[in-house]
Amino acid sequence: MTATRGTHALLGVLFLAAATVGAWLLWLGWDNGYTVDAETGATSGPYEAWQVLGCVLTLVLLAALAGRRLSPWLVVPVMTVAFTAAWTWRAASTDDSGLWAVGAVLVLVGMAAGSTAVSLTARRVGRRSPDRPV
Repeated sequence: MTATRGTHALLGVLFLAAATVGAWLLWLGWDNGYTVDAETGATSGPYEAWQVLGCVLTLVLLAALAGRRLSPWLVVPVMTVAFTAAWTWRAASTDDSGLWAVGAVLVLVGMAAGSTAVSLTARRVGRRSPDRPV
């Protein structure tokens, strides 16, 4: 590995971590309000479906782009740790029940599975692409 390639990978990893946390901030980080149904008294939130969908689509795009430029074995841990840390930081600071830990495990597993599937697929598609520069 040359110094240029190592520097490229390091900058890519740093950018990917910042972009992943940025996706959390953009879509989920600002919302902390819960909705209470007046008829049933059921509480939901803090996120709306459109926020989660937007966040997931942004993370898919990031994983696909990063998977084409970086090794998926770098993409997966960086995205998983960055997003889980951001989500956990907020959840742990606002939840007195301790259930944030269960959510953190679910976020960790989901991020690991999703970023693995997307980055590996992007890498495979990128290698088969006839217009890929050499």
